[in-house]
Amino acid sequence: MLLFDRISGAVLGAILAPFGEGFPWFDLVLWPLLAGVLAMVAYKYTSPQKAIAATKSRIKMHLLEIRLFSHDVRVVLSATARNLVHVAAYFALNLVPMAVMIVPFVAILTQIEAHYAFDPLPVGSVTLVRLELDPTRATAPATAVTMDVPPGLALDAPPVRTPEGEVVWRIRAGSEGDHVLRITVGDEVVEKGIAVGGPPRPVPVMRTKTWEMILYPGEAGLPASSAVRTVSLDYPVREIPWLPDGEVGIMLWFLAASLVAGYALKDVFGVVL
Repeated sequence: MLLFDRISGAVLGAILAPFGEGFPWFDLVLWPLLAGVLAMVAYKYTSPQKAIAATKSRIKMHLLEIRLFSHDVRVVLSATARNLVHVAAYFALNLVPMAVMIVPFVAILTQIEAHYAFDPLPVGSVTLVRLELDPTRATAPATAVTMDVPPGLALDAPPVRTPEGEVVWRIRAGSEGDHVLRITVGDEVVEKGIAVGGPPRPVPVMRTKTWEMILYPGEAGLPASSAVRTVSLDYPVREIPWLPDGEVGIMLWFLAASLVAGYALKDVFGVVL
């Protein structure tokens, strides 16, 4: 997962948004369109097109059979049973292209969300930094975890610690900039970035050693040997006109726009869906 995170970040992060973070609609239109094109190309060459076409024809035939012989219960039940088999076969024929497409789709979507789902913390605002220890790796309890706060940030309250190995700090954003917290867990020092003020840009939401590192490419994931499972903080969602706010809005728009683009282009690529 670390390798996937680094490659997607290095490649897509470098080519995303030639007009900068201030004009999100360029990326929010271009990348779903490219994803739809990529999906059609991948689908055409990784799916058994003849088998899919034949299976769809059988499904249509049995649906017509059910409609024409709706008065005959035995025919309807038989046609329905056979149709269920063909529907299952149709989904099975789509598994390979779906597996192929999910990797670039996730890479593009997570980079789009990293750039446009959140805003930096406003100067003067307060946020919570949450740390969760890995019980299989941590040799020190949560009470021994400390954090160095750099100039420009300030602790707004003493940390709260739980017996489950969680520590929560309340941080006040004092000045604009990209700041770095240094958290000490035994002999290990974990750094966590905080973006405050300034222009829209990718913000470091979470560092983790779990699969969620794929979803938050704004910061390097934690190594498997780390005593920390996850360290994260809350950012305000970025408001983009005509879209629901935050990660869900970006995701729904991306999936809907890429599906519409792919379906509109299926005949151009000669693809049977």
